[in-house]
Amino acid sequence: MADTTKLSLTARDPEGSRNARRLRRSGLVPGVIYGGGDAPTHFAVDARILRNTLAHSGAILEVSLDGATGAPVLVKDIQRHPVRGEAVHVDFLRVRMDQAIQTTVTVELVGADEAPGVVEGGVLSQETREITIEALPGDIPDSIKHDVSRLEMNATVTLEALTAPDGVTFVDDADTLIASIMPPTVEQVDDEIETETGLVGEGAEGAADSEEGSSEEPASEGDES
Repeated sequence: MADTTKLSLTARDPEGSRNARRLRRSGLVPGVIYGGGDAPTHFAVDARILRNTLAHSGAILEVSLDGATGAPVLVKDIQRHPVRGEAVHVDFLRVRMDQAIQTTVTVELVGADEAPGVVEGGVLSQETREITIEALPGDIPDSIKHDVSRLEMNATVTLEALTAPDGVTFVDDADTLIASIMPPTVEQVDDEIETETGLVGEGAEGAADSEEGSSEEPASEGDES
């Protein structure tokens, strides 16, 4: 097996959300292992150990359930608390180290501050942050890095420009837009304000004229000589 990080798990019964909340209050994170033709296995893991393990591991972990022999899994999904950001549930996918799988990895842009387009005041927008790859579990990278330090104004980067690491194949369309540098959008706020102010001023003058006209009373017939 490739060099992977080990993680010990404790089997648990799938007793629903109430049991999951009880586990979290005890400092544990519930999870499930699935795939590989076997039935799903539910587990609990110490939240602190899980956090430290994920911070120092790659995509593949070697997990041991109740002290059994370790088996490789792919970190498939991590559900996090919307405010605190801590893991509240994890999904692991059983894998074989000799069989290629498809998964998603993040795209990391480097050298953005040095890009001529950014130096000229352009805005770098990363349109795609994750791409699908195919590789053996041991060849799955933490991320795909791409150097944008030479990107000019109005330039775009598609998946075709990225370099796949050895043993990795990009699955997504080669024309997938990854990033672009465009001139900043100039909002004509001042002009709009001036236009609206002018219209309001004209309306006020018109209202004043109407009031002036209505205040002049017509001469009565008795006043005529």
